[in-house]
Amino acid sequence: MQAQKKKHDARFGFEVWGQHDNTVFNLTSNPGVQALQQQERPWANAESLFVEDQYKVTSWLTLNAGARLTHYEGLVSENAADPRLGGGLRLPRLHWIVRGYYAYYYQPPPLDSLSGPLLQFALDQGVAFVPLPGERDIQRDFGLTIPFRGWTLDVDNFHTNARNFLDHDVIGNSGIFVPLSDAGARISGTEVALHSPELFGRAQLRIAYSNQLAEARGPITGGLIGFAPASYFLLDHDQRNTASAVLSLNLPRRSWATPAVSFGSGFLNGNGPAHLPPHTTVDLGVGKSFGERWSVSVNATNLGNARYLLDDSNTFGGTHFVNPRQIYGEVRYRFHF
Repeated sequence: MQAQKKKHDARFGFEVWGQHDNTVFNLTSNPGVQALQQQERPWANAESLFVEDQYKVTSWLTLNAGARLTHYEGLVSENAADPRLGGGLRLPRLHWIVRGYYAYYYQPPPLDSLSGPLLQFALDQGVAFVPLPGERDIQRDFGLTIPFRGWTLDVDNFHTNARNFLDHDVIGNSGIFVPLSDAGARISGTEVALHSPELFGRAQLRIAYSNQLAEARGPITGGLIGFAPASYFLLDHDQRNTASAVLSLNLPRRSWATPAVSFGSGFLNGNGPAHLPPHTTVDLGVGKSFGERWSVSVNATNLGNARYLLDDSNTFGGTHFVNPRQIYGEVRYRFHF
């Protein structure tokens, strides 16, 4: 529900959801002999009460505050109280916008469990399984938006501290992936984005750059219990630097083209700390509208057919290379309602 009064814009409500999973684990050993089969049918439900208010103190200052209360019932029973506070300040004359927030979040755990033959198999591999707790995050974010002659520069710095960070790992060499929760994690970074005004009456440019660090630390607090160092270690999806540039072109006769360039400095190499080599790909999309309802387009990803390694960690189930060049077409029709 929503209530508006003078400078206040308040929202409050109640959410309820339920979940039922039907999961079958199959393990087949070479040369094709079924080793075990296990079926799990767990239930879970959660109820949340939330309230938030946006208070416009002046034309240049806005404050936000709220809270969410959650009760979760599944393989574990948990309660969470998550306050949130934020605000935005528009600097006079400059029209720069300074913003920030500080918030708590609760994420219910996945409905995964091991029992019977599969649990015994895990024990034989030297690991165990205990119910997963929910993840609890503390996030803070500070940003600055600078407009200048139609251009917009946006800078954002963020940091997340997580407790019972949800992750996953494989049981031995089986190829069966099971979730787990690390004692803690921290994910931080800075993102910079630049948006242009309309250039030469036909083009618009968007450039983005991000520098991030993703780390976790043990011990493991739930799920697949194995070894994790008590000191911080890099997560498998850690990639320090990424950048992209997209040019949107409005061509004659209701046609368009969208070339894009993406760069990545490389994901973690195995268990690190070294990273895989950097990589760059080019994508292109072209299209044309016919009348008010029809449009056709052709899109190509990895236009240069670059080949590079994305990951070689066991948590992704083996070694993966980037997809080769792919070309596909679209035909769209817009119905009138």
